[in-house]
Parts: sequence; C-alpha cells; structure tokens
Amino acid sequence: MSKAFTRESDDLPEGPPLPRRSRSLPPGVRDYLTSDGARRLQAELKRLLEVERPKTARSASADAGQRRRLQALDHELQQLRQTLQSAEVVAAPPPPWEQVRFGATVTVKDRRGEEACYRIVGAAEADADRNWVSWLSPIAKALLNARLGQHVRLKLPSGEEQLEVLAISYEPAREGKIEGR
Repeated sequence: MSKAFTRESDDLPEGPPLPRRSRSLPPGVRDYLTSDGARRLQAELKRLLEVERPKTARSASADAGQRRRLQALDHELQQLRQTLQSAEVVAAPPPPWEQVRFGATVTVKDRRGEEACYRIVGAAEADADRNWVSWLSPIAKALLNARLGQHVRLKLPSGEEQLEVLAISYEPAREGKIEGR
C-alpha cells in the first residue's frame, strides 16, 4: 500500500484498547451503595484525581500510549463521579437482623448441604471474587426480603435451586462523613 493512504500515527504501535465499562443498570434505574462502598469509591476517585491522572498527564504529551491512558482515566473518573452523584447510600438496618435487606451478608445452604456466603451490594460494588453480588442479580433478587431459616427458590439457566437462609449479618457502620451527601 502506498504511504499516501496512511497516516503517520498509523505507524505507532497499537496501545491497549480503552476500557469500556458498561453501565450494568437498565436506563432509569437508580443504583444503591453501602456506606462502606461509597467510601471506597470516593477513595478511588481521590487517588485517581490526585495521583494517577497528574502522573499520566505529565507524560501524555510525548507518548501516544499515555494519551490513550489519560483518556481512559478521564472516562473512569467521569463514571465514578456519576456513580457517586446518582447512587443512594443505604445504611444497614438496626439489629436484630432477621430479614435480608440491601447490604446484608447472607449465608445459605443448598440442597446438597453446601454452604455459601453472599453480600448484597450496589452494581458499582459487585465483586464476584468476594461473592459480593449486585442487588439486581438473580441470587440477590431471590434472597432480598427472605427471613432467617426461610427457603427461597433461585431460578438459574441450569434449573431451579432451593436455598435455606442460615445467617444474616451487616458490616459494622463506620463513623465519618460521606462526601457529596
């Protein structure tokens, strides 16, 4: 191909693609955050603003890869700000904890006698590695409003599972102001 049909920037090595974090909520659905989750997201926002962005911006003028990284950081900052501004922070209910609500850590047992523990959190807090499930997930929908000792049905693509609620707990509330509220 003739060089007349290419740009000089095309000769640069391809950097990693910009991350595309899709909004996991349907349009018009408000998200919720635990107070601890709101604090973690605020700390991440502060770290990105005060450490990562300035460091990346200093080298972005000379490096195309760093310019792409700066764009990705700006996108992530925008998403974090939007999440913190639009989500409702939900405090844990007072004890006794006999019913599953948002923010609960729920221990369940399936028909085979295997136990699992899930924490019901906002979509922005969900973390499969920690068994933190979005309040919109099938497991959370099955568990929300269930009572201690109750059996709930969980509909899965592989069939229906029955879970018994063994324990309900909540993260202890921490003192401190949540910014932007």
